[in-house]
Amino acid sequence: MTLHIEGVHKAYGDRPVLRGVDLRIEPGEVTGLLGLNGAGKSTLVTIVAGLLPPDAGRVLVGGVDVGRHPHRARAHLGLAPQDLGIYPSVTVRDNLTLFGRLAGLRGARLRERIDKVADALELEKLFDRQGRALSGGEQRRLHTALAMLHEPRLLLLDEPTVGVDVATRSRLLQAVRDLAADGAAIGYSTHYLAELDTLRATVAILHEGTIVRRGTLAELVDTHGRAAVDLTFTERVPDGLDFGPDAVVRGATVRLPSSDPAKTAAEALGLLGAHGSAVRSVELVRPDLETVFLSITGHLPQEVAA
Repeated sequence: MTLHIEGVHKAYGDRPVLRGVDLRIEPGEVTGLLGLNGAGKSTLVTIVAGLLPPDAGRVLVGGVDVGRHPHRARAHLGLAPQDLGIYPSVTVRDNLTLFGRLAGLRGARLRERIDKVADALELEKLFDRQGRALSGGEQRRLHTALAMLHEPRLLLLDEPTVGVDVATRSRLLQAVRDLAADGAAIGYSTHYLAELDTLRATVAILHEGTIVRRGTLAELVDTHGRAAVDLTFTERVPDGLDFGPDAVVRGATVRLPSSDPAKTAAEALGLLGAHGSAVRSVELVRPDLETVFLSITGHLPQEVAA
């Protein structure tokens, strides 16, 4: 396997963040890492990158123990955190050249890799522009390209499409698919769950410091997905309405998980009384990854940390 995480624990003072995390990502596999704010995703990624030691457990990247040989392990790893890491005062070409050299690329090999990632993420026309002159989506594409330059065996992407337009999202997702097809293992953290379907990713749900569910989308939906009813009101959910303990309120919408959505919808509408005229829509939600996440964590995926 390319990534092997075994029994990783981490605490900050007396606050445990990771409580025995086990995770493997195989070559050619894209794994979506999902978790609520504070679940420990960023801490786990930082440990895998060798930037933070675990309190217990071990991490192997390409068979190299990150704790014992962090520099050797990093040679197999590409990391694109959510916070942008480009140099704003130099050109796109110079950013790529600098990061390529830091990764050990030289001469014809460096030029070849710059051309390839630039083509994959459509950066060629931006070569002579400074980083600060790029749009947000262009900066995000450059940021991701820097992590891909040295063809890492393991690529970690944290919210790579946050704040980008539709065209940029499409380019980034295609680049990730191509890398996986070439045999890279990819850890992909996102709160845009539809992207995981596009990437044909497996899913690992990190909750309360440990991986609580792991599998393909089909397996998780089959086992944990629940249908639901969404009641959306014109302004806000009226006060004083009790839809039961499983109801989740998000803005002007109440989600009601249900094994019988039609019956649940009828019962919910019957509770509204004088508030019935405030309902804007009633939607029956089929089981999907969003309902899986709600079933397992008790939260909607829109609450996942960005």
